[in-house]
Amino acid sequence: MSALIQRGDNYLIDFDPPKGEEYKAGSEIMKRRPAVVILRDAINKTRRTVMVVPLSFSPQAVPVFAVPVPSAGPNSVAVCHQISTVNKATRVLKHIGALSNEDLRLIERSITDALALP
Repeated sequence: MSALIQRGDNYLIDFDPPKGEEYKAGSEIMKRRPAVVILRDAINKTRRTVMVVPLSFSPQAVPVFAVPVPSAGPNSVAVCHQISTVNKATRVLKHIGALSNEDLRLIERSITDALALP
């Protein structure tokens, strides 16, 4: 992915492990799915990886873990306890859009809460 990746952007991410490596553990995401970039822009510009929070679809949000992000689509939730770092060149597939500032702030608060940060 050569485009400038920015915080709050929503991308289609390939979470599948490299072929031949069957390391699935527990409930890790193992497919292509949308995700929102949470890493600050200054780091996004210089690194070959990016941190993302996967998005899913659920009629009911679960506080802290799956928070509603309506700007990503109806019934969209951010799965805040599954933060991942992915390679931009091989895992970031397609720009989908951007989250609203309000939804991004909700994700920030949920990550802070999930990690017990002050």
